[in-house]
Amino acid sequence: MLERNKIERGGFVLFLVIVTIGLTLVVSHFLSAMLWAALAAIMFHSLNERLLERWPEKRTRAATMTLLIITFAVIIPAMLIGTMVAEQASGVFEQMRTGQINFAAYFQQVHDALPLRLQTLVENAGFGTFELAQSKISQALGNSASMITQRALAIGADAASFLLAFAVGLYVTFFLLRDGYALGPQIKRALPLEPSVASRLIERFVAVVRATIKGSVLVALAQGALGAITFAIVGLPASLLWGALMAIAALLPAIGPAIVWGPVAIYLFATGAIWQGAVVIGSGVMVIGLADNVLRPMLVGRDTGIPDWLVLVTTLGGIELLGLSGIVVGPVVGALFLTGWQILTEQRLALHPTEGQGEAP
Repeated sequence: MLERNKIERGGFVLFLVIVTIGLTLVVSHFLSAMLWAALAAIMFHSLNERLLERWPEKRTRAATMTLLIITFAVIIPAMLIGTMVAEQASGVFEQMRTGQINFAAYFQQVHDALPLRLQTLVENAGFGTFELAQSKISQALGNSASMITQRALAIGADAASFLLAFAVGLYVTFFLLRDGYALGPQIKRALPLEPSVASRLIERFVAVVRATIKGSVLVALAQGALGAITFAIVGLPASLLWGALMAIAALLPAIGPAIVWGPVAIYLFATGAIWQGAVVIGSGVMVIGLADNVLRPMLVGRDTGIPDWLVLVTTLGGIELLGLSGIVVGPVVGALFLTGWQILTEQRLALHPTEGQGEAP
């Protein structure tokens, strides 16, 4: 009888694995939409709860109002800004194609404006010509920017599929907002983990999701907006496009928006636009740079405990693997990895308190 119970239990586990894989394959086209729906439900959970306080026992009404707020406060403005960025990017590409914008000439202007000693250092480093500089920069930055561009072009090329996934995402968000209070405990009980471990991992997951979106995405958007305003003040064309690039760069630790406004300031100084270059540097250091230090503690409120190097690696790896969704998924996986090993270490030390301790002198 015991042997039969083991076989039946093993068969049931195998059945669960098969149907789980099957369901994943069936909904694979909508996994990204469902992921962002879950993230939206987590981010706007507190707003939904406040509406529930106003309309007790009216979960459908509260979820509907929350979804309307998300649509008009986040989705529609994002679409409008995205359309304007795409238009400016198209204009810049057309100017590059027709020769109105010549980056090789701009690079040569900056190179010639440098002191002779700096010119020698630049040439010795392999940046003596635009072609060499372009090759070096491409090798340094890798394929992260191109991956984002490819994802954006894929969305534009398959508009019907994107709209369907978008509608599915909104639909799932509504039900997660309305029924999340019951789904959360069910997921926790279903996890094949000790209750304390499951609670700790779930808390870590929610904390990192909120920290990544509020402390990284929102701060990056703020820095990108400040950069676009700065570029518009000094009269640079396609300021919104450069602001969008600055927002993307701001998502990456150790890189940051300076990788965009720094070369712009150098070019302005090299071409004689002194006050414009001074404005860009002043804004980059005093406004854009300080925005991270001011906004992140206000939005996040607590440290996630993830080292900056791990955030950088997991963000880049997540973008390469999953596209824009990797901006959130990468750091979350890194945080759960650290938390899982920390829990395992604590459990091992609880069983063997003297393990790892040296002998007393």
